[in-house]
Amino acid sequence: MKHGYIYKNRCSSKVKALWPCCVLALLLVASCRTDDTIVYIEDHDTGIAAERTEAVGMYVLCEGNMGSNKCTLDYLDLTGQNGGTIHYLRNIYAERNPNEVKELGDVGNDIQIYGSRLWLVINCSNKVEVCRAADAVKIGKIDVPNCRYVAFHDGYAYVSSYVGPVNVTQDAPLGQVYKIDTLSLQVVGRVTVGYQPDELAVVGDRLYVANSGGYRVPDYDRTVSVIDLNTFTEERKIDVAPNLHRCRADQYGQVWVTSRGDYFDNPSRLCWLQPDGNGQMQKGGQIDVAVSDMCIVGDSLYYVGVQFNYNTMRNDVSFGIVNVKTHQSVTNMLTNAPEALAMQLPYGIIVNPQGRDFYLMDAKDYVSSGQLLHFRADGSFDYSVWTGDIPAHAVFLTKNIKANE
Repeated sequence: MKHGYIYKNRCSSKVKALWPCCVLALLLVASCRTDDTIVYIEDHDTGIAAERTEAVGMYVLCEGNMGSNKCTLDYLDLTGQNGGTIHYLRNIYAERNPNEVKELGDVGNDIQIYGSRLWLVINCSNKVEVCRAADAVKIGKIDVPNCRYVAFHDGYAYVSSYVGPVNVTQDAPLGQVYKIDTLSLQVVGRVTVGYQPDELAVVGDRLYVANSGGYRVPDYDRTVSVIDLNTFTEERKIDVAPNLHRCRADQYGQVWVTSRGDYFDNPSRLCWLQPDGNGQMQKGGQIDVAVSDMCIVGDSLYYVGVQFNYNTMRNDVSFGIVNVKTHQSVTNMLTNAPEALAMQLPYGIIVNPQGRDFYLMDAKDYVSSGQLLHFRADGSFDYSVWTGDIPAHAVFLTKNIKANE
């Protein structure tokens, strides 16, 4: 730590004579101080033997309760290099980036890998952190106000932004999507969309943005903005359902969008958009299930849903799979898994595209450590580990990404 000294009065000759001794004493004291707090990684051995898969690890972004500045990054090491078993490493960002005073910041909202870089969207800290995907060492950051989610296309990142501060008001401004060059990390464009835009997905040369209007309760937005990526302009909006959130594309060129509803008369729903006879995307239909998070692998849309029941004053939790080709519910893959049914607050889901095994994230009470649970492809429970506060978003690190870093 550097120390500065300012003197406004003249020193007497005696004081001047003592000055070298004082300086020496201060330097000796300063050399013994350790002002920086080092936060070490917590390594948990699951005891589960590692298997050879394309995925060598998985990053887990833990949101941390809003205002607590406790967003953390965890890592699940699937290589088995440490004793042949799977290890879970809690809070790796702090140790990998010791010069970041406030670590990640306030509320981790999204995590993605593009090329050899790891992108972390930190909502209330108004920034997007960019790290090396191989080891989570920071490369740089981009300032984006009230940023929410990120998608990529042809060398650019697209980040949704609420623009205004966290404030529930009818005067909340329209949101925007920021266009960022993924090499220079410079903002190269912005386009205005609907109110409080959340997730976004790319199909062809169009970007689809789910507008929530969450700050304008009870007058929620109910549209998906369609952005032409060639001109980077909003060409139109699609009316879907109130209070939209998730937005994911499937292999058939459809876009799946979740509606949170209004928590009273309009329940949560899962909707899909599909091209009409002229090739323009329109709402195709909806399924009456509550979806908090989802992951699409092949023809299967895996989901976890939490809907608050005002009659019982409890959360109704559901799990399931939807066939994206037929738009039909297939099965509840966790009917016989008591570990899943015992979860306090299922918050996120991610599916390994290779083996179809999957992970559920339990936020617990929002203010203490959460839990990551691993299930085999048949829905049977495998193991669980404790995470940071509110584990919510995850992304796999594959062999080719790590090798190309």
